Amino acid sequence: MSTAALPVTAESIARVRAALDGLTDPEIPVVTLAEMGILRDVRPAADDPALVEVVITPTYSGCPAMGQIEDDVRATLQRLGVPARVTTQLAPAWTTDWMTEAARDKLRAYGIAPPGRCSAEGSGPGERIVRFVPRAPEPVACPRCGSTRTREVSHFGSTACKALWQCLDCREPFDHFKPH
Repeated sequence: MSTAALPVTAESIARVRAALDGLTDPEIPVVTLAEMGILRDVRPAADDPALVEVVITPTYSGCPAMGQIEDDVRATLQRLGVPARVTTQLAPAWTTDWMTEAARDKLRAYGIAPPGRCSAEGSGPGERIVRFVPRAPEPVACPRCGSTRTREVSHFGSTACKALWQCLDCREPFDHFKPH
């Protein structure tokens, strides 16, 4: 006698979401996947009402941390005993605009200059204007002393999503999360 699996409920979605909200980025362990905007959705799977689908989006398509992120999500789901699958969604592409203010504050406290905003509000509700033409660069504030007298040393920092900068006042080097 086979028993059909029960459909996913709002309670089970909330339980999964709460468990996943604590997962941190393997490269920047002070921010969670949710705060970074990598954890996009937790929902009932469209093709199987008894399955939870967790949607993640990489910060860029070649992000080497995605394998670890997927493994961490799967391990969390397995510990919960929830039938689930992890889906990597590439479109729409991740943007630093998806980072929460808490993530930006945590990056700064960790010694990484957070990115500025990439898009501007549009004219309608939920609309955003994305600029494809470079605009004048905004000053990058040193996460240690707050000075904006800084310079980019290398477009590539400790990971591909960050650039190496130096403060001209306190002389300290720091990573700056690239806005995109």
